[in-house]
Amino acid sequence: MQATKLPRPKVPSLDRLLGVPFKVLDDGFIRVIDYMGSDASIVQAARVSYGQGTKKINEDRGLIRYLMRHNHSTPFEMCEIKLHIRVPMDCWRQWIRHRTANVNEYSTRYSIAIDSAQKTEPANWREQTMGNRQGSAGTVAEEIGTQFTQKEAAFQKQSRDLYEERLSAGIAREQARKDLPLSTYTEAYWKIDLHNLFHFLALRMEAHAQFEIRAYADIIGNEIVKRWCPLAWEGFLDYRFNAVSFSAIETEIMKKVAKGDSEGARKLAISFGLLSKEYPKENAQKANREREELTEKLLRFNLPVPW
Repeated sequence: MQATKLPRPKVPSLDRLLGVPFKVLDDGFIRVIDYMGSDASIVQAARVSYGQGTKKINEDRGLIRYLMRHNHSTPFEMCEIKLHIRVPMDCWRQWIRHRTANVNEYSTRYSIAIDSAQKTEPANWREQTMGNRQGSAGTVAEEIGTQFTQKEAAFQKQSRDLYEERLSAGIAREQARKDLPLSTYTEAYWKIDLHNLFHFLALRMEAHAQFEIRAYADIIGNEIVKRWCPLAWEGFLDYRFNAVSFSAIETEIMKKVAKGDSEGARKLAISFGLLSKEYPKENAQKANREREELTEKLLRFNLPVPW
């Protein structure tokens, strides 16, 4: 049997955005350069895999939600997107840890470094959290922030002036760049499939992610993926990003809580190492991230916290 010609999947709402930059932070941006596939491509790939039986699922939405719900990731890999981004180097350090993409970054060995650095407004200097070594919470007093903003501007100018002085003196670009701050913007082309993009967004849109990379992730998700693959985006929000998972330990404790057995819940928590054996003695409880996360889940479901 001769194969019929299939048209290239197109998404008009995304086609209108091709090349159009979304502004991020003070001088960053994201824009879509190209894409391959759509919601229809996910369905097409799944039906090839599962054969004729899937014709019983006559709605694309239902099939996509089924795939997302049961972690069948391969069909989502049929969709790819290529983005052009401008991002501060410190933020890019986190971004590039997602090694499931194809990347080509602006080279400061070959070209002169971009003459732009992310600036911090006085009200935006964040404080270090006590319970999370890699997080921040709240902001410092604005008068303190003003001092740091002024010093930041002076430092960025001094480092840029030194960089350009080195270039003028004939110093190699690969060496002249070494004292540029991590706030300096870089650019890259970043191509990734939808399955791995969802993993990136699940981590980087999350409330505990650093503000700067979250700003980029929010735009990728809510402005780009939402237009590109709206059914897959809906499934991602429902079954992954806004979903709540429970470990076996948490499940057993929550069963006790749901029955009103607070004492039993506490005993389980002690046996699992979430609570000290000296509970409820004052100052006996050390910080325990697993217990804190379970506490958040109990509060989310309006269940009493037994400790």
